[in-house]
Amino acid sequence: MRVLVVSAPLPGHLLPMLPLADALWNSGHEVLVASGGEALAAGTGNLPAIDVARNVRFGRIAATAMVAHPVTARAELAGRGGDRGVRSVFGPVNEELADALVTVVAQWRPDVVVHEPLAASGALAAARHDVPVVLLENNLFPGRELVDATLGARTMQRALWRHGMTELPDPAVTLTIAPSSLVGQRAGLPMRPGAPDREPDPDAIPGWLRVPSERPRVLVTRTTVAGPGRGDPMAAAVKAAEGLDCELVLVRPTARMIRRMPAGVRGVGWVPLPDVLPGCAAVVHHGGAGTVLTALGAGIPQLAVPGAGDRRHNAELVAARGAGIAGPVTPEALHRLVHDGELAATARAVRSEIEAMPPPQARVDAIAALA
Repeated sequence: MRVLVVSAPLPGHLLPMLPLADALWNSGHEVLVASGGEALAAGTGNLPAIDVARNVRFGRIAATAMVAHPVTARAELAGRGGDRGVRSVFGPVNEELADALVTVVAQWRPDVVVHEPLAASGALAAARHDVPVVLLENNLFPGRELVDATLGARTMQRALWRHGMTELPDPAVTLTIAPSSLVGQRAGLPMRPGAPDREPDPDAIPGWLRVPSERPRVLVTRTTVAGPGRGDPMAAAVKAAEGLDCELVLVRPTARMIRRMPAGVRGVGWVPLPDVLPGCAAVVHHGGAGTVLTALGAGIPQLAVPGAGDRRHNAELVAARGAGIAGPVTPEALHRLVHDGELAATARAVRSEIEAMPPPQARVDAIAALA
């Protein structure tokens, strides 16, 4: 069986899809990853990949959307853009991906196409050649809502018309990686979120980060997406941690942050969060879905700062579940994050729920049946 895995050209979109892609590959199926930009630059391990986004400039598209739709842009930066925000950015992104993906499907001839909600052009290319589709929900929103929002953009309507379609069929299978206690019951098949199946890099984590800390260790990480939107809580965390008895660790601090780093605060480069977070007492982050799920999988409380795109939604879900805090980084919030036993207990309960979800390998047969 040949499986084409399609993602928008952003690391946070592709990484949650790689565990399933690895499971398919390890089961002896052919897999081709179709994405581009920073998503492919982050690496796909042994999986072959094709760049279908060579002409896509995400920053340019986002800037154009801000100029053309300033009210929507302001709402999107506050995390309240809704369908309008999705249409204004991911409609143009998917239109630019569509023709390349149609060509890839025609030439590579996959038996199944797996795509994420904000890569609806993967479903378009599959429908153009009568290939069954698997929708993999790689974030905390209902996947079909994001697909419909993307298809509602005028730019995507143009892409559909170019290829002789006005609508797309429903996916044959939907997979969801969000625990039901966080997002409610979903119609799709649950699948455990996690990290790609890779050999651990012994040099990826410094020695001091591999051993327990004498004080509660709080990791602080920021978004991988460049641009505005309050995606870097590090400066606020450093200020809020003054007087708090904890070890603050900044992941990928900016050069400016490194120059201003006070004594007692440590910095580290890019580290695999699934391997590092279990040794931490808590994590402070920008509210991205990948970091939310990784922290829940580690069973530690989190402070998620509401921000652009889906980050406000994600942060509010975590707070509503009682596994963390949604809001700005303050001394009071940081103190509660480290010392509130109820937050920690709830985070551990969600970890147990995630561990009980079927692993990606368990969903390979459902996909193979489509071929």
